[in-house]
Amino acid sequence: MDRRLIATDGLTQSVLEAGEGPLVLLIHGFPELAISWRAQVEALAEAGYRAVVPDMRGYGGTDRPGKTEDHTILHLVGDMVDLVRALGERSCVVIGHDWGASVAWHCALMRPDLFTAVAGLSVPFQPRRAKGPPIAAMRAIAARAGTDDLYITRFQEADAHVPFDADPETALRKMFWAYDGATPADQRHTGFLKPGQSMVDGVTDGATRPPWMSAEHFAEYVAAFRAGGFRGPLDWYRCMDLNWSLTAWLQDRTIDIPSLFMIGENDPVRHYAGRHEKAQADWLTDLRGMIEIPGAGHWLQQERPEAVNAALLDFLAGVRG
Repeated sequence: MDRRLIATDGLTQSVLEAGEGPLVLLIHGFPELAISWRAQVEALAEAGYRAVVPDMRGYGGTDRPGKTEDHTILHLVGDMVDLVRALGERSCVVIGHDWGASVAWHCALMRPDLFTAVAGLSVPFQPRRAKGPPIAAMRAIAARAGTDDLYITRFQEADAHVPFDADPETALRKMFWAYDGATPADQRHTGFLKPGQSMVDGVTDGATRPPWMSAEHFAEYVAAFRAGGFRGPLDWYRCMDLNWSLTAWLQDRTIDIPSLFMIGENDPVRHYAGRHEKAQADWLTDLRGMIEIPGAGHWLQQERPEAVNAALLDFLAGVRG
């Protein structure tokens, strides 16, 4: 597995890659890095694919634009489009996890000529709402749940990244623990916060590294976020209403290329995105599978690499023909 820098349109991207064959592009989420896909890169390369995974815009070894508005879904999809070009390819299968799943879904929605099949892990496709921007809707969800806020709405605050930057090691340890399938159900995060509570403060100080995460693997995350901080990653969330205003042209559009959705049985995302999960077949017109992985939480490809690899290879074999 190799690491290198690739110059794309206005952005230098740091990528991990291995293998030769049809291109498979993997996209990470928050708060992750390209290294979250290592097990899949190895498996795909061994199976005859060219697997490439970048540190995304604002993360790790990839450039970190200084403006919040430089982190819209148009920028994120554009980065992937130009990465495929820079790799010398004309098409690929795109796979994403968490925020990366949203990017992957939008790659499929916006450029089905380039992205010929799509798989999303943990976060279902969520169509654009005609009723209005998403942040107000999320505040309404929190109100119905009887809580002060959903963490996504709290991330809209300009200083929301400060508690993360103050102690990246603690913030990462708490987030990985709070969304892990092995964490006791009554201690996993629901995504909702009490009044005045930050995402970091909302998780017990007794949080430990998940059982699948080695000290060495965790140290890679800590070093990257100490160097790059959390402002850029949280800017993705701060662009959610802007994304809505930029994508009226996608209203009611379905994803018509072959697709796959996977989620962990104990993924806390289901507390606030479950209704979208139930409607996937309405929006993914060539849905090849809906897979629930028993006992798994949110960090699907790292918690259950064997199960994820098997499902992805089966999906890829089907779309490869």
